Amino acid sequence: MPQPAARAREIAPAKGKLGVLLVGLGAVSTTFIAGVENVRRGRALPIGSLTQMSTIRLGRRPEKRAPKIKDFAPLAGLQDLVFTAWDPIPDDAYTAAKKAGVLEPHHLEPVADFLKAITPLPAAFDQYYVKRLHGTNVKRGKNKRELAEQLREDIRGFKKTAGCDRLVMVWCASTEVFITPGPAHQSLAAFEKAMEQNDPAIAPSMLYAWAALMEGVPFANGAPNLTVDVPALEKLAEERHLPIGGKDFKTGQTMMKTVLSPAFKARMLGVAGWYSTNILGNRDGEVLDDPESFKTKEESKLGVLEYILQPEMYPELYGNVFHKVRINYYPPRGDNKEGWDNIDIFGWLGYPMQIKVDFLCRDSILAAPLVLDLALLFDLAHRAGLSGIQEWLSFYFKSPQVATGLYPEHDLFIQHTKLKNTLRWMMGEEQITHLGIEYYEKV
Repeated sequence: MPQPAARAREIAPAKGKLGVLLVGLGAVSTTFIAGVENVRRGRALPIGSLTQMSTIRLGRRPEKRAPKIKDFAPLAGLQDLVFTAWDPIPDDAYTAAKKAGVLEPHHLEPVADFLKAITPLPAAFDQYYVKRLHGTNVKRGKNKRELAEQLREDIRGFKKTAGCDRLVMVWCASTEVFITPGPAHQSLAAFEKAMEQNDPAIAPSMLYAWAALMEGVPFANGAPNLTVDVPALEKLAEERHLPIGGKDFKTGQTMMKTVLSPAFKARMLGVAGWYSTNILGNRDGEVLDDPESFKTKEESKLGVLEYILQPEMYPELYGNVFHKVRINYYPPRGDNKEGWDNIDIFGWLGYPMQIKVDFLCRDSILAAPLVLDLALLFDLAHRAGLSGIQEWLSFYFKSPQVATGLYPEHDLFIQHTKLKNTLRWMMGEEQITHLGIEYYEKV
């Protein structure tokens, strides 16, 4: 029987300017901003961005309908994006980009004046949470609540002066020390009281998330910090009908893990061990040289294999995997991270095999298009009336935030299908299941 026609979700139009509020004006943010401006001027392509480069299949294969996502979903246009940022280091975007050393002169100099006009707002920064960073461009206040209120003033001020119709906030700053959820995170009242009492359980990233939600701004967390992954802020997002999500941009080594491990599991090949090590020399590498910040990142990276391989269901294959992750700060490498993986697998009758991966990647080049997609898709979610955790955007995160009681889905291809099917659902198109039995069975 024919399926009943799906009904499109009501989505407010993308009118006017979309302000992108970036926490951090380091390598990732400056690579993102400079990249968008190069694309807008026709000087480069937005490679790595699903929203700009990818197509989406609609209907049955013989129909051959496959528009680009940007032509299918009512996304904000790149020409409508305007930017601001907070950073404890006072460098403008051009200076910060030069210091980061990610982009070459032919991508920086033509947009130098544009970048120089973006100067960071004073940050809500506390070195207790990021031991290896030192900054002078910081806010002062008697307590954390006062700092958060100053962030709210910044948000309102930028929206007015830049003439924005809508805003979205993306955390592109450093990894904070490891924090576990506690009493201060359980309710909004407890959270706000903890801010007023300068409770160590309230990290700076949480101040930005709270300020964003109080000002009606969706929030995406690109670091492994706890941030918005707590009951108080999840409930606030639901009450204010705002999208939230995270955590930790899925870029280099972990992206490869979420590609390779599903392949092993699909073919029922066993895994004995997976040793991963990285060298990088950017600000992220320096921050992660601190054991407390590394602990936060390690938790994000280690969870991937357990959830994908499901050792409790396949104990013979994955019940004794030795998984080790190391990150080493090595200044000569700069932003060009190198990730090595040694994978010990076993096959038929238990015979061992090895796979070795050496990924010489550019950290911020991989992250920048994720920032673009998240800004556009969180804005779309907001206009579509979606609120709370946006699990359909797990594709972009190492440690996806999910509803209570659910395990996160890490498999890149399942995440990709979920993202595109959610877009189809929003737009009233049929879901793609890849069954295709109708081509082979006569009704």
